[in-house]
Amino acid sequence: MEDEGGGGGIEETSSRLMGSSGGESRWVDGSEMDSDSPPWSLFGDDEGREGYGSIRRRLVKKPKRADSFDVEAMEIAGSHAHDSKDLSVWPTLALAFQTLGVVYGDMGTSPLYVFSDVFSKVPIESEVDVLGALSLVMYTIALLPFAKYVFIVLKANDNGEGGTFALYSLICRYAKVNMLPNRQVADEQISSFRLKLPTPELERALNIKDSLERRSSLRTLLLLLVLMGTSMIIGDGILTPAMSVMSAVSGLQGEIRGFGTNAVVLVSVIILVGLFSIQQFGTSKVGFTFAPALALWFFCLGSIGIYNIYKYDITVLRAFNPAYVYLFFKKNSIQAWSALGGCVLCITGAEAMFADLGHFSVRAIQIAFTCVVFPCLLLAYMGQAAYLMKHPHSTGRIFYDCVPDGLFWPVFVIATLAAMIASQAMISATFSCIKQSMALGCFPRLKIIHTSRKLMGQIYIPVINWFLMIMCVVVVASFRSTTDIANAYGIAEVGVMIVSTTLVTLVMLLIWQINLFLALCFPLVFGTVELIYLSAVLTKIKDGGWLPLVFASCFLCVMYIWNYGSVLKYQSEVREKISMDLMLDLGSSLGTVRVPGIGLLYNELVQGVPSIFGQFLLSLPAIHSTVVFVCIKYVPIPVVPQEERFLFRRVCPRDYHMFRCVARYGYTDIRKEDHHSFEQLLVESLEKFLRRESQDLALESNLNELDFDSVSVRSRDSDTAGDDLRIPLMWDQRLGEAGEAGTSLSGETTSGLPSSVMPSDEDPSLEYELSALKEAMNSGFTYLLGHGDVRAKKNSWFIKKLAINYFYAFLRRNCRAGTANLRVPHMNIMQVGMTYMV
Repeated sequence: MEDEGGGGGIEETSSRLMGSSGGESRWVDGSEMDSDSPPWSLFGDDEGREGYGSIRRRLVKKPKRADSFDVEAMEIAGSHAHDSKDLSVWPTLALAFQTLGVVYGDMGTSPLYVFSDVFSKVPIESEVDVLGALSLVMYTIALLPFAKYVFIVLKANDNGEGGTFALYSLICRYAKVNMLPNRQVADEQISSFRLKLPTPELERALNIKDSLERRSSLRTLLLLLVLMGTSMIIGDGILTPAMSVMSAVSGLQGEIRGFGTNAVVLVSVIILVGLFSIQQFGTSKVGFTFAPALALWFFCLGSIGIYNIYKYDITVLRAFNPAYVYLFFKKNSIQAWSALGGCVLCITGAEAMFADLGHFSVRAIQIAFTCVVFPCLLLAYMGQAAYLMKHPHSTGRIFYDCVPDGLFWPVFVIATLAAMIASQAMISATFSCIKQSMALGCFPRLKIIHTSRKLMGQIYIPVINWFLMIMCVVVVASFRSTTDIANAYGIAEVGVMIVSTTLVTLVMLLIWQINLFLALCFPLVFGTVELIYLSAVLTKIKDGGWLPLVFASCFLCVMYIWNYGSVLKYQSEVREKISMDLMLDLGSSLGTVRVPGIGLLYNELVQGVPSIFGQFLLSLPAIHSTVVFVCIKYVPIPVVPQEERFLFRRVCPRDYHMFRCVARYGYTDIRKEDHHSFEQLLVESLEKFLRRESQDLALESNLNELDFDSVSVRSRDSDTAGDDLRIPLMWDQRLGEAGEAGTSLSGETTSGLPSSVMPSDEDPSLEYELSALKEAMNSGFTYLLGHGDVRAKKNSWFIKKLAINYFYAFLRRNCRAGTANLRVPHMNIMQVGMTYMV
């Protein structure tokens, strides 16, 4: 599994020169320029550079260079076969069934403790208290999970991925707000990268985009907001299992004599250890195992609710009138506001609908909530309220007291299973968020196991799993009471919701570009409700609410320090990269001996020669005859189609035999190939690149001759002054259309151009280069890796030294090693050390 995003190109000028637009200029021979050199100086230096050999570097308009190469490259470009979530009816219903066991367990077990916590703040004195609390719970569920998440937030997914980082990646695609400046022009040509933007409200969106890109403070604030939301989800993943399991087990205290607090804690710990132990079998297996139990649980909730409504008080249906919310607050005032902290527990796990989206599909989650979860929860709460109308003193054990006689033990068993399953929602959401944060360079590299061959979103992270288990056990053993855990529970949930509301609002303004009034209604309505709930739960900080804040702060520090150190390391590599002038002075021998073989040098730069290459030249007695700079780079999209994975470029003149390969992955992609298949794939792609480059050069040469012969004709007609550019530009456009339609690019090359401008014979130098490549391949591959140490400069601030020299260094030493991360064979590795001063 590849977890750390590789570097990127930051020099906009050079990116334009090597870009993919038909109207842009680029080097004829495909070689890279020194990004520090101004583009206009190239015209004057063209004749003075003798070291370039026979290939003369000129800046000209030319056809689009084919950058993406793979086994299926140039044949199925634009294909969206990677989208495995476009399912038919029955698979969608099967996924909807699974969501009961993974997504809705947390929200489904909330009837165990909501009214108990609410009426611990507001004693029942009249029916207004019961009906007001019931109405508040009903409309909270209808407004936040149902209206906000099911109908709005789920539509803000990033090609089927959900969560705060998915929203962040959407924003990063449209505006250059990523702290790591690894954006390339070629990335925007990935089929799943493009955003189809409507024309209305475009000026407003461009103004917001410009503000985000110009102000580093806004970019940092946006990153901190995303990291805080992710940290809250991780904290929720710790509190949810503890709260759910203890709430279910505590029901035994009223049924078994002598079953005290110590017994509740012990049984809860045993259940939690068993729950986390089965995570390694995967979300799909866990979902199909747990889904029947949760389906039975929701059936019990609905059935018991209907029974209680019919038996005790059918007039609780009056709670559909929202006026009872007003009467509830009018009667209880401050106590009612404090009771909001208990009411918010009815929507715990709502964020899991969005965070777990990568495991399922939008349609499956919508169907399950609308048809099963929502009606069953309403019936359960109305049934409890009907019971309380007749038995107002049963608030402490309201759930188990309202269970019909003789059904306690069956319901208790089902409730315990449901509580275990409730933990699964936030555990899966935690795995998804950490995977996304790792791919976007905001979390140390960890081992990730994909547990499903069909759905890439179903993952298991062993280190995080055991960390969550240990922290859950500590919380249960320390608090020993569901009341104190409930005080901490609401803060994490409401914090995540506020972050999601902010990011979705930004997506509406920046990407969706909907009407300004409608866009502002979203934060005004939902944000106001969430801020009211937040003000209520913050009053419980002294009573246990500090716990999620501590968890969130710790994870926030880890993620921000990792991102901060990675950005500084990348910027240091950019500053210290080897200039092209030095490479030309060294000559094609690179100042050493070139021996047969292919050297794959892994680095983070997509442009320029990395400084670590100079260390290899100094340390090794010889260097390989063919050198390929390999960059593993993550782009802010979930999946990069296999046919659009690789970009190739030539580095330095042709006789240097040096190339660059940028392997692009989405933040949910996984590197499945071993080193043998990767080597074979790389050589095949490199051969295709060389042949296409030769065709482009021959085509351009023929076009230039054709232009020279017809210059007198063009001079007579001023209207056709641009004819010398028209054929390449039209050809470029046809290539783009061919890529979108999935047709072969080679077929488009031969059609649409006169036969007089087509290359007739194959370039002899191409045959020589291909034979040299074959000889190098037969000699074997060597993986050149750099072991970098990052240190803060002596004149840096104390806080920076502390963060980089100690915390970031500690994280780098204890995260997953580069050799395991890059999937390279240990027998063919050469490593050199290098210290980056940042």
